[in-house]
Amino acid sequence: MMGVERQRLGELLARADVAALLAALNCDGEEARIVGGAVRNVLLGEPVADIDVATTCLPQETMRRARAAGFKAVPTGVEHGTVTVVIDGAPFEVTTLRRDVETDGRHAVVAFGRDFREDALRRDFTINALGLDATGELHDYADGLADLAVRRVRFIGVAGERIAEDFLRILRFFRFHARYGVGEPDRGALDACIAGRAGLDGLSRERVWAELRKLLVAPRATETLQVMAGAGLLMPVIGGVPHLSRFSAIADGPGEGVYPAFRLAALAVAVDEDALRLRERLRLSNAEFERISGIAAALEALSGRGSLPEIAALRRLAHRIGADAVAGGLVLLGADGGSADTQALIAELVRTPPFLPTGKDVLALGVDAGPKVGQVLEAAREAWIEAGCPADRDAQMALVAAKAVGAEVRAQTGETPRR
Repeated sequence: MMGVERQRLGELLARADVAALLAALNCDGEEARIVGGAVRNVLLGEPVADIDVATTCLPQETMRRARAAGFKAVPTGVEHGTVTVVIDGAPFEVTTLRRDVETDGRHAVVAFGRDFREDALRRDFTINALGLDATGELHDYADGLADLAVRRVRFIGVAGERIAEDFLRILRFFRFHARYGVGEPDRGALDACIAGRAGLDGLSRERVWAELRKLLVAPRATETLQVMAGAGLLMPVIGGVPHLSRFSAIADGPGEGVYPAFRLAALAVAVDEDALRLRERLRLSNAEFERISGIAAALEALSGRGSLPEIAALRRLAHRIGADAVAGGLVLLGADGGSADTQALIAELVRTPPFLPTGKDVLALGVDAGPKVGQVLEAAREAWIEAGCPADRDAQMALVAAKAVGAEVRAQTGETPRR
């Protein structure tokens, strides 16, 4: 371990909240260590989002000591040994050392223990099994430092056995490779993932989406998804043929391409049925489904054209399904080899000012309440689009007034309203 890495670890231990937590737990024959991702990321020089602590203390003792030190202690997963300790607003997950008693590929029955090595070796990957004690000593029971040095994601022990304990580890392997790996995936791990792929069918859809969501926005998502597709592991997850070239184009670009729902749409959506399938398959949230469904609707409306649509047509479509959905569809069409003018068209679309008049404005013009109000607004909006979408409210209201007068004339003569 280099001097700069030791310095980073020292800085982590010197944090006031970290030092206070370890001091509270490290006394009277008990010990606590920082474990997992925090140690890994510090060694890599990457940001640390969460700090997990493993301890010999039983959960009730962890809570007692935390509260005695003036910290907030929440039994977030006490049946599994986990207590969340909050210090100055910062949460720490403190988990009692464990050993597996029984596993079924989805859940594990665990017993509490006092062996840091045994606890570390029940983890998934070698780079996640590192521990740092309060004295600054680094504990590496699975050769994780060697793998970290070459950016290799490798299962602890026999890969197939680790996967059989929890088949979600197949997706975690690809997610961690996309985030931390370099070069080709570990061959033994990849073979074990292929051999165990039937186990993915038994996983909860929420857990699958939670892993896929993180994978889609990882730095090497494109290359990793290509590996998954080649291994026959991607279609079973998304339930359809992936659009890998389109995903690659948007993943390397700026803007909204960093959002998981948009990247999922890029990877797996062409028509509205795709959005419906993904909602069911991955248990998407309502907001995620609405975003993806809107993009699917835009793709259906815009695909197959010989040229880009006029801005007026896009604004009409945006009124129906939303400007964000239309912009997203245009981005994906551009990724599929669309015109270089696509970005200019998107910029013009998103600059469209709002149409301000409401039903109250129509009523104020003397139009009777009822369906006629909506008809007047719709006709005025169409006239507004044809006029280039003026932003001035007075100009918009003039269009509404004209359509209101026209509606009254038609009502008196019995004419059918025209759109």
